[in-house]
Amino acid sequence: MHQAIAFTGPSGSGKTTLIEKIAQHLVPTRRVAIIKHDPKDKAIFDQPGKDSDRFYRTGADVAVLSATRTTLFSHHESPLERVAEMLGAYDLLMVEGLKTLPLPRLAVFRNAIEPEYLPVVKAIAIDDSIDPSDYDLPDHLDVLDLNDIESIIAWIDRHATPLPKEF
Repeated sequence: MHQAIAFTGPSGSGKTTLIEKIAQHLVPTRRVAIIKHDPKDKAIFDQPGKDSDRFYRTGADVAVLSATRTTLFSHHESPLERVAEMLGAYDLLMVEGLKTLPLPRLAVFRNAIEPEYLPVVKAIAIDDSIDPSDYDLPDHLDVLDLNDIESIIAWIDRHATPLPKEF
């Protein structure tokens, strides 16, 4: 199937939690892959002093292979399509961030809708802290209940597309 969907929204809006809930729901029946964009380079991936951290600190790219997972630590930015290839076969790829990526995009909001996101999204997921009638929302925009994971998955199944070959 190799379908992909992107998520966006302000910091603290619940993007990671939503993606986590969707993955937990789908993993028993589908192969799910997730790519997170870290534009501020603040993510920490390994424990100081462990072998992989020590190897990475040498400046080398490091791959850790085990019976249950493969982990790659690289000092170089990798294009999304290359990372998607490394992930292998998947039914659904969820991408958090990468605002310019030409994928169907769902924005997550709590407490307020930030209008600058609306031109690049196909749907918004909100909770009851937001009254959509308080906003002038575009007609093309689907409004989803942030707490209704099954309806969000149904929306994803209708709108996800293959990852573009080039972007």
